[in-house]
Amino acid sequence: MLVRHGVTPTTGQVLPGRAPGLHLSDRGREQAQHVADRLQGVPISAIYTSPMERTRETAEPTERFTGLRAHVEQDLIECDFGDWTGRNLADLMKLPEWSTVQRAPSSFRFPNGESFSHMQARTVDAVDRLREAHPGGVVVCFSHADPLKAVMAHALGTHLDLFQRIVIDPCSVSVIAYHPGQAPQVLRTNSTDGPLSGLVPS
Repeated sequence: MLVRHGVTPTTGQVLPGRAPGLHLSDRGREQAQHVADRLQGVPISAIYTSPMERTRETAEPTERFTGLRAHVEQDLIECDFGDWTGRNLADLMKLPEWSTVQRAPSSFRFPNGESFSHMQARTVDAVDRLREAHPGGVVVCFSHADPLKAVMAHALGTHLDLFQRIVIDPCSVSVIAYHPGQAPQVLRTNSTDGPLSGLVPS
């Protein structure tokens, strides 16, 4: 199960990237609790989170009700936006490079930062490692919009250049089932309401 962090005071306005010190807003904390409520009845084997404050805070209500400690997984971290970190989205959208970010992201590397291709490779690898560490179990990963969109694109067999068509809202839950010898099954994408226990075979 893949969970995006809750909203922060700058969600939708600024590209925060890996800059430290960004925390959930009051609304974001409410969203995090809602995720925990939706996960009631799910036999969670392990919880992993990006090292950023906003993802770790989003995981806290789920930690409390499960009694599990969230492990920090470095490769679930946000994309390294390099020189674009902390800039207003409205300004970035005016740049000629923005079209490449939206239409051909596989060919783009952020100035002094990370490429989308590298971001996808490390995040997919992280998800593979974590699920293999808990065979047959339910693993909940708290991460960020772009890494999660990249994982979902990979699971769907969709080219990275189309991953911007996938929407991952704050505190949405996306669910992928992995079975040996089979292609991944995408059970939910960008789910924001309703219990999730019914997705787990009894």
